[in-house]
Amino acid sequence: MAITVFDRSKLPSRHAVDGPERAPHRGFYYAMGLDREDLTRPIVAIAAAWNEAAPCNIALDRQAEVAKHGVHRAGGTPRIFHTITVTDGIAMGHEGMKSSLVSREAIADSVELTVRGHAYDALVALAGCDKSLPGMMMAMVRLDIPSVFLYGGSILPGKWKGRDVTVQDIYEAVGQYEVGGISEEELERLAMAAMPSAGACGGQFTANTMACVSEAIGLALPGSAGTPAPMEARDRFAEKSGEAVMRLLELGIRPRDIVTRKALENAARVVAATGGSTNAALHLPAIAAEAGIDFDLDDVARIFRETPYIADLKPAGRYVMKDLAEAGGVPLVMKALLDGGYLHGDCLTVTGRTVEENLREVAWNPDQDVVRPTRDPITPWGGVVGLKGSLAPEGAIVKVAGLESLRFRGPARVFDGEEACAEAVRNRRYREGEVLVIRYEGPKGGPGMREMLAVTAAIYGQGMGHKVALVTDGRFSGATRGFCIGHVGPEAAVGGPIALVQDGDIIAIDAEKGTLDLEVSEEELARRRAAWQPKPTLYGSGALWKYAQLVGPAAKGAVTHPGARGEVKRYWEL
Repeated sequence: MAITVFDRSKLPSRHAVDGPERAPHRGFYYAMGLDREDLTRPIVAIAAAWNEAAPCNIALDRQAEVAKHGVHRAGGTPRIFHTITVTDGIAMGHEGMKSSLVSREAIADSVELTVRGHAYDALVALAGCDKSLPGMMMAMVRLDIPSVFLYGGSILPGKWKGRDVTVQDIYEAVGQYEVGGISEEELERLAMAAMPSAGACGGQFTANTMACVSEAIGLALPGSAGTPAPMEARDRFAEKSGEAVMRLLELGIRPRDIVTRKALENAARVVAATGGSTNAALHLPAIAAEAGIDFDLDDVARIFRETPYIADLKPAGRYVMKDLAEAGGVPLVMKALLDGGYLHGDCLTVTGRTVEENLREVAWNPDQDVVRPTRDPITPWGGVVGLKGSLAPEGAIVKVAGLESLRFRGPARVFDGEEACAEAVRNRRYREGEVLVIRYEGPKGGPGMREMLAVTAAIYGQGMGHKVALVTDGRFSGATRGFCIGHVGPEAAVGGPIALVQDGDIIAIDAEKGTLDLEVSEEELARRRAAWQPKPTLYGSGALWKYAQLVGPAAKGAVTHPGARGEVKRYWEL
């Protein structure tokens, strides 16, 4: 492989290692075994969200080492560092989930600070669990240095009584256990069987959704999102990612050249086409903000409504990410959308080529039924849709993939916080036809906008998944199914209409029309608003307090800083 000689006067690392006055700085590198030649090359950060918290992240250290080899082979000097993750599967159902969305900001901030502090020239970012994927992509766009994203890969499906199972099945089995449907021993055996390898949760939950986004938006190599974590082919993608970032450095291609409005629209199309997680409606606006692009919940919802749902993936469908990879991966989905006229083919990607050029060699695979052509969709519009109305003036989001009906109307049963609702569900203190309202779980009010998979899965496991609806200013897991509406804004903590709902109020949901209304008169709402008082927080200090002071609305991505619009100079221009 030919090694490019770079002009060091244009590299950020010159500030840290060049010249006599930087001899002490070079001494630190020499102490780690590097030599003078190493310090004449671009210094490339390899950021990995590795930890032993969950299988999602456990393979990232190996892949980071392979990416390091790719960088070195292509003429760079790689330096690995790790950042945090909060794994939703373990944080779920208790106070720990308040840390999840906050961790997205901590990941982006920590990567930014590490790169800035050491004046690195380029970045390969590896992530495996839900919030670490958007957190890494946000950091890439924020720093705007040549960067490549690499997903750690999904988990293999487990086997239980002759069928494929995922973590979703365990959560729903808890509900079955609570109504006597299975024994405690069966529940434990399912837990032992459902997750047999390293990798992120296997269905089209948030991690796999954002992995698909990484390819669709152009920040990851084509095909890199699909291969499961245990497979050796992941090492090939890791090495190629290391080589690719050096090529981007040579060509001067940066993330903001790639993440344009058209690229964000492509990403939203792939989310809709695959029945992806509603969390994408938070993360795409947040990535857009880092590029200085206005792309909010309304934009995401419009694209979701215009896009056919074509990939038959769990939780609503039959297949997992491994099956999609074997059928042709994300490139097959993108090829179907491009051929149907739904993608912008002229968007630049980390290959240095456009989306259309990347897909030119992708042929339709007729020997699979995971992905359909757009002329024969599962449903004619996306698996996730936006809602607006008197209960959600700023909008809300619902996954409609797999729903038996797109309309629901019923009396509210109101809970101030997830725990109160979870207790009512455990004890069957709710009725068919009700709309369960969980409030004060938004970005500020939580703080942290918790996911509610434990509640929704228990409802589904009790056989009530299609018999009640759930509305919240918090979030839902990508594994959630049923009539579950999240991201209701304005949130209760700032006095949004959801704060004024009372038991028995009629709530009307129409996912076909895209409406979410509270059937209470304006006069009555005004009376309630005058009497409303903010709910005191339990968090008066620490990271959660800090987040609550800074965070913006869910409709704008729940971000904590102005993004590129507030930028005076980019990192690499300093």
